[in-house]
Amino acid sequence: MYQINSSNLELASAHAQGLHTIGDAAKLTGVSAKMIRHYETLGLITPTDRTQANYRVYQTREIHLLRFIKSARDLGFSMKQIAQLSSLWKDEARSSADVKKLAMEHIDEMDERIHALQQMRNALSDLANRCQGDDRPDCPILDGLSCCHQQAQQQQ
Repeated sequence: MYQINSSNLELASAHAQGLHTIGDAAKLTGVSAKMIRHYETLGLITPTDRTQANYRVYQTREIHLLRFIKSARDLGFSMKQIAQLSSLWKDEARSSADVKKLAMEHIDEMDERIHALQQMRNALSDLANRCQGDDRPDCPILDGLSCCHQQAQQQQ
């Protein structure tokens, strides 16, 4: 694999060789510099080379990987799932069945969350429909929330 020894590079030379600073990488990928550093600490991307002035510099492959991670995050994959997907993405001998299995597991998790959100929405909608929304102090929404809180405390 092509390796650049950037520790001897000035920033201008790094740019001339097609390397990108963390700010450039953030602009190119839509991933904040803070998240790029976080992904590095999690091991999702390998620690980058640095210039003489200690600037992180990224090669094109890291830019592609950051875009991949962002796409996976946009689809709601967890960091653990992204690590698995990234490993599969890099493995040219991978089985698409492994990738599909991860995707289907994630879909099942999303369906569970959607169901839970629908239940919450229905409960809140029911409380809101019972509230007159007028100048009187009695409020079925607050009563319902208080009731649920009291029941939860009694169950503990």
